[in-house]
Amino acid sequence: MKDLVRAGKRARAEGRWTDAYDAYKAALEAMVPATNTEQERAEIAGELGLCALALSKHRDAAEHLAWSLEQREALSVALQLRFEEGLRKATKHVATLLLAVDPPDAEVVVDGKLVGRTARTHKLFFDSGEHMVRAQAPGREESFQVFTAVPGKQHQMSMQLSRSSSSTREVAAAAPKGAPRVPSATPAVRTQARSPWASWPGTLRIAGIVVTTATASAGSVLMIRASRLDGDLSERRDGLNRDPSTSSSMCWQAPRHSACADLLRLRDERNLSGAVGTALVIAGGVIGAATAASFLTDFSFLGRTPAQEQIHVSPAAIGQGMGVRIEGLW
Repeated sequence: MKDLVRAGKRARAEGRWTDAYDAYKAALEAMVPATNTEQERAEIAGELGLCALALSKHRDAAEHLAWSLEQREALSVALQLRFEEGLRKATKHVATLLLAVDPPDAEVVVDGKLVGRTARTHKLFFDSGEHMVRAQAPGREESFQVFTAVPGKQHQMSMQLSRSSSSTREVAAAAPKGAPRVPSATPAVRTQARSPWASWPGTLRIAGIVVTTATASAGSVLMIRASRLDGDLSERRDGLNRDPSTSSSMCWQAPRHSACADLLRLRDERNLSGAVGTALVIAGGVIGAATAASFLTDFSFLGRTPAQEQIHVSPAAIGQGMGVRIEGLW
């Protein structure tokens, strides 16, 4: 190990950074915890980090320099200043993640690579892009998160592994029958949450959509029928005006006249269809507006269901069309 350190110093002094990096890396791997001191490990890791920085291996440099500075009490002041300056330069090119894990003995795997155990907080460094962090521990539910690393930025992430349902049942079965029950530190596994649409606000919303569609459709059909009847009425009226023996004006004055019976019937049907159709369309619009407004209303204040278990639906419109935005927690 000492021969490798001397080789690394010579290569660094001559500017052969690749050879220096390889020598310091081999020296760090050749160290034996039983015979080598903490000071030696911290110094070699720091020198390896500076060599990686000279080779633009910024993530490697940040990892080794940060690890070395965790043992700063074993380093001289001069080495601390050198390694701190190198760490500042390296972290400008990588993203820093402060990861808090509970329980602390959870196994942390980053992009398929094992980071380690027995640490409640990890300081990790990443190149730019998306990365996946996974944590697992015996008797705990596995947890994973994906985040986008931004160079020069510090990210924070917390992962708390809840107890698995199988381990909870095993602990309960192993307890003596006469022993008092101890409340679990984690909430019991809930049954499937009741759908918000099963509550009365959801029922009214569904009914509002159905009624709006039905009334608007019926009103549109009646208004179309009124338009067709108006065309037939105009055609019949023109026919009476062309007859020299009668005219359409006589029909309004003499409704019992036989030649005007069809004309009067068409007029009444047109007026009735138009009025009813307009009323239905207006009613459908009012009901539709009320239904749309209900999607923007949170009914959690009524105490029916907790607000965090609800879904929130709001209308959305863009240049290409319309739709709804659905947000919530499942």
